[in-house]
Amino acid sequence: MTEEISTNGGPALSVAPAAIDALRARLRGPLIQPGDPEYDTARSVYNAMIDKHPALIARCFDVADVLAAVDFAREHRVTVAIRGGGHNGAGLGSCDNGLVIDLSLMRSVHVDPSARTVRVEGGAVWGDVDHATHAFGLATPSGIISTTGVGGLTLGGGIGHLSRRFGLSIDNLLAVDMVLADGRFVTASDEEHPDLFWAVRGGGGNFGVVTSFLFKLHPLSTIVGGPTFWHLEQAEEVMRWYREFLPQAPEELNGFFVFLTVPPAAPFPKHLHLEKVCGTVWCYTGPPERADATFKPIREFGPPAFVGIQTMPFPALQSMFDPLYPKGLQWYWRADFVRELGDEAIARHLEYAERLPTPLSTMHLYPIDGAVHRVGMEDTAFSYRDVLWSSVITGVDPSPANAERITTWTKEYWDAIHPYSAGGAYVNFMMQEGHERVRATYQENYDRLVEVKGRYDPTNLFHVNQNIPPPA
Repeated sequence: MTEEISTNGGPALSVAPAAIDALRARLRGPLIQPGDPEYDTARSVYNAMIDKHPALIARCFDVADVLAAVDFAREHRVTVAIRGGGHNGAGLGSCDNGLVIDLSLMRSVHVDPSARTVRVEGGAVWGDVDHATHAFGLATPSGIISTTGVGGLTLGGGIGHLSRRFGLSIDNLLAVDMVLADGRFVTASDEEHPDLFWAVRGGGGNFGVVTSFLFKLHPLSTIVGGPTFWHLEQAEEVMRWYREFLPQAPEELNGFFVFLTVPPAAPFPKHLHLEKVCGTVWCYTGPPERADATFKPIREFGPPAFVGIQTMPFPALQSMFDPLYPKGLQWYWRADFVRELGDEAIARHLEYAERLPTPLSTMHLYPIDGAVHRVGMEDTAFSYRDVLWSSVITGVDPSPANAERITTWTKEYWDAIHPYSAGGAYVNFMMQEGHERVRATYQENYDRLVEVKGRYDPTNLFHVNQNIPPPA
């Protein structure tokens, strides 16, 4: 008997049970197959709209397990997907019939408070990092939901609450340890394999399996932040104010704009429950004595329908939205980079904000100016260093019955505002939208990424991603 497993660029390959047994013998972590009791749990990802059935799931315990799994995939020409936190909207942490290299058991976090660095294994989520670093009054830029995987968010760039102050996650990345397609284990940094280090800072999972990340840390313990909501009929005025206010605000102030339906729960007042509103989620990391003056124009503009600004530990802000967006919801994403928020674009936004299809569906505008702009467009693979925002439209709902509804709204919304965009999109917010969208996302850096891909993964073993094929 043989096991039918999909191959990299070819027909299904019959893998002998002896080869699978040999892989299992090399692993300290479990090798899971269809029919195993834990299979359905192991194959599930954050986005329940993704329903893939891998033939093998290698839950790696350490780097040696990753080496074994990559060797197996290469030697048997098996389709391979890499899963860290499993949050990827397009489901690129899994595959049908192939091998999933699952890093979720590799979650150790080691803080060096003297050097102000943190080493994070490839399966950790940002909540793991926040827990470890906050004990020392330190933090590094990440996203906005603490259950997000460190690996996926970082390799795509890393936009979040601290972007304006400290840059993207990749701007704070000092080194990575990686298993390459040919089975080598390397460290990539400015000193070692600098071309590879350049590529992984925004180029996604195209170049190997990152088993650990080394980040620099910044002194940060408490912040002043939280949401401010305005009624939807104020949205045009609010968006015009926001586009002028935030780029001129101190870099210590970050605030992403949002359309949402107010959750029917504390701390929101009952009269706002399930009302569609616009708002901004703030994060101020500057001197506490300047906080009141910084927030004064925010508290007074409109006026707001709700102000939830308060002093809190940074991890509390990072995890604020976790209960709203647990694993297992239906998601459909579309995204763009935005250089300016013009009146015509605002008008299109308002049309679709009024039609939010479900209570969890939303649109966010994440600011990526400030410190992000002080890194050159060609200094990392992440090329959109001259834009002001990264927009993302997300149709979200618990029920598969609403999958078409949220997908249609998201696509139509994106079609309406894309003409006002800068062209490409943050790869972490992209579905599988075709090669031209990937190319547009990297602009002039794309050809260099192709060259690096050719040096480190010439057979495109790692292609279940926003793929950058090697030279033909």
